[in-house]
Amino acid sequence: MIVCALHKREMDPVKELLRTNDPVRLSFLTALLADARIESIILDMHTSVLEGSLGILPRRLMVAIDDWAEARGILLSAGESLPDA
Repeated sequence: MIVCALHKREMDPVKELLRTNDPVRLSFLTALLADARIESIILDMHTSVLEGSLGILPRRLMVAIDDWAEARGILLSAGESLPDA
């Protein structure tokens, strides 16, 4: 188990769905997953402070390993392009 510093609780191990610099896309994708009752987390969100807000480092959309295949299917059916598994 991983302890989520933001939510102060244990989380299952996570797997990356995608990386993007587009905050609007991340918001949309997390909303799609939330509608399907799949919890997601965005990693590297605050690195823009360190990089000077240049948008160089992409944010990573992560879900629990057990939810990864279902989450991937949901995003693909919504027309999203995702990296190969």
